[in-house]
Amino acid sequence: MTVHRPHHPARTHSRRRRTALYAASLLCCSALLATVPGGASAAPAPAPAPGPAAVVFADEFDGPAGSAVDGSKWQLETGDNVNNHERQYYTGGNSNAALDGQGNLVITARKENPGNYQCWYGTCEYTSARLNTAGKFSAAYGHVEARIKVPRGQGMWPAFWMLGDDFGNVGWPQSGEIDIMENVGFEPGTVHGTLHGPGYSGAEGIGAGYTLPDGAAFADDFHTFAVDWAPDSITWSVDGNVFQRRTPADLGGKEWVFNKPFFLILNLAVGGFWPGDPDGSTPFPSQLVIDYVRVTTND
Repeated sequence: MTVHRPHHPARTHSRRRRTALYAASLLCCSALLATVPGGASAAPAPAPAPGPAAVVFADEFDGPAGSAVDGSKWQLETGDNVNNHERQYYTGGNSNAALDGQGNLVITARKENPGNYQCWYGTCEYTSARLNTAGKFSAAYGHVEARIKVPRGQGMWPAFWMLGDDFGNVGWPQSGEIDIMENVGFEPGTVHGTLHGPGYSGAEGIGAGYTLPDGAAFADDFHTFAVDWAPDSITWSVDGNVFQRRTPADLGGKEWVFNKPFFLILNLAVGGFWPGDPDGSTPFPSQLVIDYVRVTTND
């Protein structure tokens, strides 16, 4: 998504852009984010050969229906995001992010404002949730994977992504951003994977899209989104199908900022420069359903 402050840089993808948000204190949640261009597809490359895998992070989202996420693993950010012109207000607790009792985390976007939240455009029209592992888990390298069912509808913008652990010190885009999966409602059959860094952020991010065959939509079922991340290379896949690999050679001499720890982010944005606003055809409530998130290494 891109990183913006609860008021940071934004990206307009050729159309858009993202930049994440955050308060300077990564442990304090008060801001938002956005970003990712969906670049032209890169030639597929073989996935790295796996070695013995050690699980360094896993959340299977098991627990009673209505429970909040595990606070030892995740924190919720709160606030709006003027930079991407998103429409939602991210709430805390389990109002918009809760377990469903069937082994899933459900992030729900609603057309409501029970707390009289104020957004950059006035009284907020929507609520949703965004959570991250900053200060709780970060890692450099490995296989980062989540099994997710995205929502459908104009203006919906789900994302699974990562930011450099030094975000609070160096800011964005110097921190780096790895977008594992982003989808916008007007492209129901396509997801995007993108890198953002100094000199290649926002609409200039380096990325590619992956489109399902036969006109299928990602909202029809769960899909597995992953990156295989090694020193000086990152490879993206959907359901095991590799669709791009990036190395420092793709940056045209710009700085590769991905050889350091990153933390994880999940969110469901409503509206923004890239997806556009919801319209009368957009269903609410709208749900992003996450079956699991896992990070393994071959060390």
